[in-house]
Amino acid sequence: MLKGDLFKRLLVLSVVFTFAILSGCAKPPTKEMENAEKALAEAKQQEADLYVEDVFTKAEESLKKAKDLVVEKKYKEAKTSAEETGKLAQQAISMVEANKAKMKAEAEQMAQDVQAAMDDLKSFIAKAIKKKAQINREEIQGMIGKWEVDMVNIKDQIQTGKIRRAHDQLTSMKEQIKSQREGIAATLEAKAEKK
Repeated sequence: MLKGDLFKRLLVLSVVFTFAILSGCAKPPTKEMENAEKALAEAKQQEADLYVEDVFTKAEESLKKAKDLVVEKKYKEAKTSAEETGKLAQQAISMVEANKAKMKAEAEQMAQDVQAAMDDLKSFIAKAIKKKAQINREEIQGMIGKWEVDMVNIKDQIQTGKIRRAHDQLTSMKEQIKSQREGIAATLEAKAEKK
């Protein structure tokens, strides 16, 4: 009986000792985390954050998840998440050039559309002035002058590869021109109703 009790104690002690050793051996996935951070930094350098925003954001979220899992000492899951970050970053990098080219084509078309909208607005303003509509002529002319200077800068940005900035400025300018045209149209309609 004493031998059996001693055997059970030794067995329990060896199981506890083995478990302690195995749980103490788990290490944070340092190498995988470093690789994930490097991959994400490379993707940002390649402008994936500008031209492949959705995939780049997923990679950032995956890295954050990996860091959180390391803090929670869930190293296996952290390693998987870090590896996923690397894959997503590489995927984003591979998509940058195609998305940039697509956005460049859109920006070039939008530049033509915005120029046509400005020309249309100028004609519309001349019409409003002839009809003696109450518009702030100096303010509108100042805006048109600014937009024309902005167009020169935007075309330069497109040529120098700053496509996202040009695209965003064109989008904003297009909305501003539309808003001005709608304001003048409302003024003309109000004047017509008074007659």
